[in-house]
Amino acid sequence: MFLARFLFKDAYRSVTNPSGREFLRLLLRYADRKRYMPTLVSFDDYQFTVPDAFSFVWQYKEIFVDEFYRFGTQQTNPVILDCGANIGMSVAYFRKHYPTARIVAFEADPAIGAILQQNISQNHIANVEVVNKAVWVNNDGILFGSEAADSSSIYSQSPKNVVPSVRLHDYLVQEPRVDMLKIDIEGAETDVLDDCRHVLGHVQNLFVEFHSYIGQPQSLARVVQILEENGFRYYVNTYQDRNKPFINHQYKNNTVMDLQLNLFAWRP
Repeated sequence: MFLARFLFKDAYRSVTNPSGREFLRLLLRYADRKRYMPTLVSFDDYQFTVPDAFSFVWQYKEIFVDEFYRFGTQQTNPVILDCGANIGMSVAYFRKHYPTARIVAFEADPAIGAILQQNISQNHIANVEVVNKAVWVNNDGILFGSEAADSSSIYSQSPKNVVPSVRLHDYLVQEPRVDMLKIDIEGAETDVLDDCRHVLGHVQNLFVEFHSYIGQPQSLARVVQILEENGFRYYVNTYQDRNKPFINHQYKNNTVMDLQLNLFAWRP
């Protein structure tokens, strides 16, 4: 049994808990669907409209099976700032596990933001403020390229348009305590964290999905420095199992990035 769990740990975990079994069901049902076709999907107690079924399945695994956003809190009404809420999978998870939390969900892409609002409304996910603007370092708007699923960004190779933006710094200074700050904003994270580096002292838990785009300066050291100077402990995780890394410089199945990883930071 131990050898089987060691060799097939992801499969073992998937069949030994309800969320894992649901992931396998979703994988079998949706993973082979044609890419970038709007689909109505059902999972747990929800029905979501998704722009790409394949991306949805892997979002479900990260959020509901691997529980990337699970955090401990004794607060009666924890505050969650969800930067890069996409279609609302993370919002659904937060509401399920923190039913009295106040959630602010930011989404830059206008089309994805409309789907986010629709999914929240049709699933009766209450007490969520949706801000359909890009999280950035000012309120002046920013050039932004929309993609078909979950990779829209300021570095997109698609044609760019100016979208409204909000300065995250301003939201942070208004909150006496932030229990979870989730930042998944496709390459804008370093500049935003740099702008917020002096107002993170009351943030208890911080998730950052870090992106490194080919042709752009790498800035992981800046992000880690900000975490360290603010007293966070952190864990770095990447699913990137890359063979011959001195030769293979490209992120797996991606033509624009050479690194993507997750940083989980918390107060000791």
